[in-house]
Amino acid sequence: YIMTSTNNTVDYNNGLTHGRVLNFGAGPGCLPEEVLLEAQQELLNFQGSGKSIMELSHRGKEYSKVHEDAKSNLRLLLNIPENYDILFLQGGATSLFAGIPINLCNGNNDTIDYLVTGAWSKSAYNEAKMYTKVNAVADMESTKFRTVAEPSDWKRSDNASYFYYCDNETVHGVEMPSQQVYDNVPASIPILCDMSSNFLSRPVDVSKFGLIYAGAQKNAGIAGITIVIIRKDLLQKSKPDTPNVFNFLKKSQQNSLDNTPPTFNIYIMGLVLKWLLKNGGLDEMSRLSQTKSHMLYDFVDNSNGFYTCYIDKKYRSRMNACIRIKDGDEAMEEKFFKAAEKHGITDVKGHRSVGGVRVSLYNAITVRGVEVLLAFMKEFMAQNQ
Repeated sequence: YIMTSTNNTVDYNNGLTHGRVLNFGAGPGCLPEEVLLEAQQELLNFQGSGKSIMELSHRGKEYSKVHEDAKSNLRLLLNIPENYDILFLQGGATSLFAGIPINLCNGNNDTIDYLVTGAWSKSAYNEAKMYTKVNAVADMESTKFRTVAEPSDWKRSDNASYFYYCDNETVHGVEMPSQQVYDNVPASIPILCDMSSNFLSRPVDVSKFGLIYAGAQKNAGIAGITIVIIRKDLLQKSKPDTPNVFNFLKKSQQNSLDNTPPTFNIYIMGLVLKWLLKNGGLDEMSRLSQTKSHMLYDFVDNSNGFYTCYIDKKYRSRMNACIRIKDGDEAMEEKFFKAAEKHGITDVKGHRSVGGVRVSLYNAITVRGVEVLLAFMKEFMAQNQ
């Protein structure tokens, strides 16, 4: 039995099917169409079980294979060493702002170093203060988060329990070169990283990190699941009085299967991971992200100031390009958003805290999609000089 829709669809002539628009949203981000179609096909009857994936027991053999395949494919994509465990946590990545210090710190006896490069690392820094002593290695808020201090200017603690940073700031469009962190933090100090918005967009040397975490709703799936990759020796730091919902050690011991995991979210993530493996893995995703972001930034930089990106070129995000029109003309930007929507180009409005235009170029955005966007931006510029 096939579900049909009587809804009229609009042909935006943007290279997509099923009347779909080009979704440049920062999160939930767009999903590969192939993944959506596979999920649609399996939704009523998952692999002959007679039940939807959403109805299967998380202890049953059908779901167990989904769970283990997702873990093994993630390990394959990122080449995760055997001395690391993978946890699938319910909820959003912001829960880790508290979850990390609760697990890994011994109250105010510990000091942790935070590199503050945008809204999300600032929020993590502020929340960690409730649980331990926190040192801002550098806080870039005074620059409106448009650049990052040189490592020679970082003010690291002498005995930090760990070093924390955000690899890609979704709100402000800043992306850290990982090598810059590896080279300036002693190997004895675990590096902890929020990779939510550039996770799975490029290869990562997991062995350089004590812990990596990411919300799935950018490049890895849908909202409601957070992936944690943690070095196994750090699991032992979890204290017995840490609430079960946050307790990394207990999550590891129970294979993230306690209190019913978000099975549908993990299933969708599993489909995305298979799609990534089928389409060249992280080397290919990195190549494509460089291509797409260079196309957009080159156009912006050569628009004679009609479009502007104020972020230091060394730190411009490949995932979230933050742009202003006519030096922040809000009326013109509002006109841009309305015109874009009429062309089937959506979710390009900047975060409410910073305004402007934000174009998110996650893995599921194609080069063709960027070409359509640039054609629209060129036409809009010609009409509104």
